[in-house]
Amino acid sequence: MAFKTLSDFDFNGKTVFVRADLNVPAKDGVITDMTRIDRFVPTLKEIASAGGKVVVASHFGRPKGEKKPEFSMAFMAPALEKASGLPVKFVDDCVGEQRDAAIRAMNKGDVILLENLRFYPGEEKNDRSFSEQLASGIDIYIDDAFSTAHRAHASTEGMAHLLPHGAGRLMQEELEALDKALGNPIRPVCALVGGSKVSTKLDLLSNLVKKVDYLCIGGGMAHTFLAAKGIPMGEGSLVEPTMIETARNILANAGQCTIVLPVDLTWADQFGEGQEAHVSNADAVPAGKVLLDIGPKSAQLFIDTIKNCKTLIWNGPVGAFEIKPFDKSTNEIAQAVAQLTQEGQLTSVAGGGDTVSALKKAGVEPSLTYVSAAGGAFLEWMEGKTLPGVAILEK
Repeated sequence: MAFKTLSDFDFNGKTVFVRADLNVPAKDGVITDMTRIDRFVPTLKEIASAGGKVVVASHFGRPKGEKKPEFSMAFMAPALEKASGLPVKFVDDCVGEQRDAAIRAMNKGDVILLENLRFYPGEEKNDRSFSEQLASGIDIYIDDAFSTAHRAHASTEGMAHLLPHGAGRLMQEELEALDKALGNPIRPVCALVGGSKVSTKLDLLSNLVKKVDYLCIGGGMAHTFLAAKGIPMGEGSLVEPTMIETARNILANAGQCTIVLPVDLTWADQFGEGQEAHVSNADAVPAGKVLLDIGPKSAQLFIDTIKNCKTLIWNGPVGAFEIKPFDKSTNEIAQAVAQLTQEGQLTSVAGGGDTVSALKKAGVEPSLTYVSAAGGAFLEWMEGKTLPGVAILEK
């Protein structure tokens, strides 16, 4: 990958527009997860300490091109200030004379936070004139929002056509981690994919079988693959009847990739808290039972497969990890991956909303090589798609 980073610029005295992703979970104006803010801070501090005038911009929620008070970013300025230790001034717009005046008044090392980019329809439409308004008075454009890189918006793609541009430290870290996982990995490579439906991850699975040496499939989507192999799955499974033939084709055309499926499954009488867990071989689950996790033999099979590999890319828990005791297999695999990573035997890259939550719940998130909070962009990268916000950085 060839793109400029912060190391390639002299920020002293320059006005720097930084596209961050500060679309954090919040309730009643209180941020409930600071992950995205904390991960952005190194870029912010580095530019400011180098004498840059830092203009931070992001979206928040889905205001759909309208100025809606409930989606204002004003409450984020104090959080960003506390996390970075730098004074952060909030500006009640992202384009126009008020913003331009605030930029002209900046001194070296100052930081301002602009109002929600998506208050304007030109942002999501990647409107050229809106990109020009955003770029007005700016010397350098830095994109530090990999999680929005799958969208060709004015602030994620359009501005880079107008200004000298590069990647922030978080964007750089994400791209380098993903390159280690799928671009130029140390082999053998294992992909662990979970989740409920084959239909939502068809592009992902189709791309991975061409890129990895082993593909472990867990979660509800494994039920469709087991059905494709002729194993009867009951009403309590998550089999997608319309996807059985697709799963059969993926199995038949895996080539050099070994697909690993569960050999036993954990079930309960019904879905919900307080249910007793039972285990049966994959082909012997009693009728009418609800499948909620892979079984202990399967968890060990997945762990043994990962132990034989040098690189792991993980998307999706293997069971209903939100409900005890059906988090057991996900937790056991997570603990094993963390240990192998810490011992230097494995490069482990994981991502996707549920995956991040599961790793946090297992208490191992800091122990993996890299955990991406990017969501959709992470998935599209794994699917082999071109991300507009990345492609423009490489030009």
